[in-house]
Amino acid sequence: MNSSKHTELANHAWSVADLLRGDYKQSDYGKVILPFTVLRRLECVLAPTKDKVLEVAARYENQDINPDRFLRKAAGHSFYNTSTYTLKAIAGDASHAAKYLIQYYGAFSPNAREVLERYDFAQQIKRLDAADLLYQVVGRFADLDLRPVKRDADGNVVLDEHGNPVEIVTNHQMGYTFEELIRRFAEQSNETAGEHFTPREVIRLMVNLLVAPDSDALVLPGTVRTVMDPACGTGGMLSAAEEHITAHNRDATVKVYGQELNPESWAICRSDMMIKGQNPENIKFGNSFSDDGHTGATFDYLLANPPFGVEWKKVKDAVEDEHERLGESGRFGAGLPRINDGSLLFLQHMISKMKPVDASGAGGSRIAIVFNGSPLFTGAAESGESKIRQWILENDWLEGIVALPDQLFYNTGISTYFWVLSNRKGRDRRGKVVLLDARDYWRKMRKSLGDKRKELGEEHISEITRLYTEALAVLDAAKRGGDGHDLADRAGKIKVFRNEDFGYHRITVERPLKLRFEVTEETLAALVVSKPIARATDAEAFAEALRPLVGKSWATKSDAWIDLKDAIVAAGLLWPTGAPFSKALREAVGVRDPDGEVQRVKSEPEPDPELRDYENVPLAEDLKEHLRREVLPHVPDAWIDHGKTKVGYEIPFTRHFYVYKPPRPLAEIDAELKALEGEIQALLGEVTEQ
Repeated sequence: MNSSKHTELANHAWSVADLLRGDYKQSDYGKVILPFTVLRRLECVLAPTKDKVLEVAARYENQDINPDRFLRKAAGHSFYNTSTYTLKAIAGDASHAAKYLIQYYGAFSPNAREVLERYDFAQQIKRLDAADLLYQVVGRFADLDLRPVKRDADGNVVLDEHGNPVEIVTNHQMGYTFEELIRRFAEQSNETAGEHFTPREVIRLMVNLLVAPDSDALVLPGTVRTVMDPACGTGGMLSAAEEHITAHNRDATVKVYGQELNPESWAICRSDMMIKGQNPENIKFGNSFSDDGHTGATFDYLLANPPFGVEWKKVKDAVEDEHERLGESGRFGAGLPRINDGSLLFLQHMISKMKPVDASGAGGSRIAIVFNGSPLFTGAAESGESKIRQWILENDWLEGIVALPDQLFYNTGISTYFWVLSNRKGRDRRGKVVLLDARDYWRKMRKSLGDKRKELGEEHISEITRLYTEALAVLDAAKRGGDGHDLADRAGKIKVFRNEDFGYHRITVERPLKLRFEVTEETLAALVVSKPIARATDAEAFAEALRPLVGKSWATKSDAWIDLKDAIVAAGLLWPTGAPFSKALREAVGVRDPDGEVQRVKSEPEPDPELRDYENVPLAEDLKEHLRREVLPHVPDAWIDHGKTKVGYEIPFTRHFYVYKPPRPLAEIDAELKALEGEIQALLGEVTEQ
């Protein structure tokens, strides 16, 4: 593909910004440029069959029948336009441009008209007309040649020397053009880090990892595959998946499905699907969480790059209702993540759409999703995130995770990860997860685009794909048994773990509360302001009765209480009863002391909250053995409160690939400092001489 073609087309379309400057804010340029680009592409695609469509429209004009299916057939596409107008003709009549353009776009089939309506196109027409810009904008787009193939003066397709149509703007180039315009619009709009489209080379790698293990099955005659993206944006991932599958088998049938919340992105995706012959009705508009556009449907492949760290507060009620009402029979039964990051909700949504595997092993699905680092480890044991990870791992759906370089995306420089899931792992792959560290596979871009300073070359995509698929192959060929660690290690880039290796017990290590007892002026002051003491007796009188004991201390609580009671009785006061009073008195008189008396509750040591500690212990490790080996040598009186033990799951990717680098020798650093000092002195000497 001519790599400069889409840039040339995007530049032509974006040149309209010169006309809009002053009447539109920069962040609003896309609201004009994007729908007009869609409109012009649709016009170019429909041009060859326009006369035939007009003929069919005239034939059924006064008949009591819906001609929709006849018009689609005449157009040769799933959409059509019954107007005699063209953009070129409309641009030539400045005084009536608004009237004619509204009639023109209103003559599109409902599915195409809905796309333009999502851009609020009628309002943009009025705004441009009021600014006396409409006919100029229309004229600029009328000059943009977006014809799929070249045709001669008679409308016939021009063929090259091999008998193939001479292509002008392929669907692939059109997709790139759309994405380039969306990127520029996003930059002008200052979109947040999560609201970006996915670079093409990242999509190619993602599709490779998703589909590569099925290469043999994809070449079978009559292959039919369904692909779904619940956050499809402009449809780049769906297009790439279709291209990848048909590259293996040109006769394969690929049906794509998606859902998108952003109206402009949805409009571009849907128009792109119409142009490519896909069913545009498969691209749903709305929020996947609160308004699932594909309820009950399942798919062969699911892939997504959902927004990073975007909160789900707007759909909180709908999500929580499904979680509580449907439980595990709904999409979000495993758990709910924090309100400020809905990443793992997307993954649960996708898992709910995997095809079941039957008794013969047929069926099943594969999932690929882009995450930042947060879903790997965010959330303590038994939090929503931890429970979701536990659910995925215990069901043995996680096949692998690939760490990507940072600065790969246009509007965020953070590190990202591919998660690959499958509910049809091979026998020897079951119970294991592949981690691939691909953070070093990148090249610097000649020109940065936003935060994107790195890119994946074809050699990187091929190597990462090879490493991942080879790791799966090694697992499939390996004998069962063993723990699987480093089973498919390739130069330290791949490690294989058991599912349970990511689980841990969050234990609470307690140590006894040890106290000695004494009365000081501070003790008396604390008693006076203590609410439990005040509720039980006259706090000031109580404190004053203990004043003779100031400076005295006791090793045990029983000895202290005897003397304290005697002092209270001697002062003519009653000794209060009740647990709140006793606790408050101990807090005032007791002093923490490593050599003090162990406090007990029902003959059991009372834990000291200030000495309480928490540790994460791998699931496979015996807790008593861990206590004996790791804790008791340092604190012999410690114990585990098993009633507080929790189970958690996390995937500490970076820790597993950490390589220790020893600090440089001090002598080397000292020598370097002295050399620098010498250079500075020499430079100062030169300045002084001048």
